[in-house]
This record gives sequence, C-alpha cells and structure tokens, in this order.
Amino acid sequence: MADLALDAFNRLLQFMDAGGWVLWVIAAVTFLMWSIIIERAWYFHTGLRRDIDEAIARWTARPERDSWQSLSIRRLLISRIALDIRHNLPLVKTLVALCPLLGLLGTVTGMIDVFNVLSVTGGGDARAMAEGVARATIPTMAGMVAALAGVFADSYIERVALRETQLLEDHLTRSGG
Repeated sequence: MADLALDAFNRLLQFMDAGGWVLWVIAAVTFLMWSIIIERAWYFHTGLRRDIDEAIARWTARPERDSWQSLSIRRLLISRIALDIRHNLPLVKTLVALCPLLGLLGTVTGMIDVFNVLSVTGGGDARAMAEGVARATIPTMAGMVAALAGVFADSYIERVALRETQLLEDHLTRSGG
C-alpha cells in the first residue's frame, strides 16, 4: 500500500514537473479556491442556521414591527446575514476567472521553450520540443479544468446564498406585533 502511494506521489510530481512552474501556481490558486468553497459550504451547513435563528429570534422579540425604526432594524438584520452568506464569494469568482488566464500563461511559457529549442537545435531535438509542448498544453488543460469545476461550485454556492437570503426575508414578517 505504501509503495502504491509513493508511486502515485512520484507520478504526480512528474506531471507537475512536466507542466512547469505555472502548473504549480494553478495548483495553489485551485487549492485556495476550493478551500474557500468548502468553507462556505461548511458555513451553510453549520453556522448559517444558527445566525438565521438568532436574527429571527431578535425580530420576533420586538413588540412592534411596523414603524420606520422596526423596518430599519429588519433591513439591518437581513443585511448582516446577507454579508455573512456572501463572504468571500467575489474572491471565488476572481479565482475561477484567474485559472484559465494562468493556463494561457502556461501555454505562452511552454511555446517560448519550444521556440528556444528550435533556435538552439534547429529543430533536431524532438524530445526537448515535446517537453516544451507539454509545458504549453498541461497548464492550459489544468487551468480550464480548475475553472470549470470552480464555475459549477460557485454557481451552487450563489444559488444557496440567494435562497437563504430570500428565506430570511420571508421569515422576518411585518405582522404579528
């Protein structure tokens, strides 16, 4: 089992090496993006319910709910929860947009390697040219895969954020005071 894990780790390192330094940057950006996505999903399943219950309890404890002051407090409660719900979502969108751009950077740096080999060897070293082509295509693929996965996750989180904000607005009714 340990040999299998070591072999998989070595293959991963070879793959990352074939993609060049840009692939390491894409991996770091992807790790950050998924860390934020997982944190948001964790918050939605744990802390959000507590925060919403707290806001509803504060609202229902009010003796009256129709004055200008009460409506301002209602807007404040909704805004605070909405800010907590949407925390770091713009950063996720930025990281999703950054992934394909980093892949394009990998394409450019890989093609520079290919042109460098062509200029030095005159096109006679196919193996060195293949390494440059790998350096051009692997980061492109990785950037696109990371962005695509991030788009789906971001779309899910945005839907949940909108739904939870709407449900909170529906729960904080004006009547009953």
